[in-house]
Amino acid sequence: MLDIKGVNCHYGRIQVLHGIDLAIGEGELVALVGANGAGKTTLLRTLSGLEPASGGSIALDGRDITRHSSDKRVRLGIVQVPEGRQVFAPMSVEDNLIIGGYTRSEAEREQTLEEVYAMFPVLEERRHTAAGTLSGGQQQMLVISRALMARPRLLLLDEPSMGLSPLLVDEVFATISKLRDGGTTIFLVEQNAYMALAIADRGYVLEAGRVTLADEGRALLVNEKVKEAYLGI
Repeated sequence: MLDIKGVNCHYGRIQVLHGIDLAIGEGELVALVGANGAGKTTLLRTLSGLEPASGGSIALDGRDITRHSSDKRVRLGIVQVPEGRQVFAPMSVEDNLIIGGYTRSEAEREQTLEEVYAMFPVLEERRHTAAGTLSGGQQQMLVISRALMARPRLLLLDEPSMGLSPLLVDEVFATISKLRDGGTTIFLVEQNAYMALAIADRGYVLEAGRVTLADEGRALLVNEKVKEAYLGI
């Protein structure tokens, strides 16, 4: 589905991404792990069009989208969930969700809203509640659901477990697995390398803006370099 070749990205004169090669097949859950400052979020922002690539190419279904704007990429089905559970706090849960479906027709929004509520009953129960009053785990469910309202072909998840308790982390990763099993293609950027690689079909390791390892998720879990650097074992 997504083919990334030789992608570079600069912040001013500072090069953050160096010749990234990466592929994501339809229906896959692909994980990207790495330390803070490795360039993981920059890569997601480059894929979603929030940062311009300074070299290389990004293709969706064989179509070059390297110079496409972020809103055009959303309409093509690439939707990012940013880190930090960025809800519209004063607005209701339901209004947050409706905003996520702005590219869709009213009928599509209503149908997807029903599907989201079926997946996350707690959001339906609190649909008239201000989003800022939800717990951290509920807010993470909300921002993922808001992205689903756009009916993404490719869901980009940036550090979905950040700041959550271990119990809520388990819930969030169970949700991600459920989405993959339902056919959503997912690119998961996550510092919790063990959890990410355990559910991923394939994984990549990013170090200082370069992909240094690529393999099946479970193979990376037993890779000695990954175990030492990211799993603490």
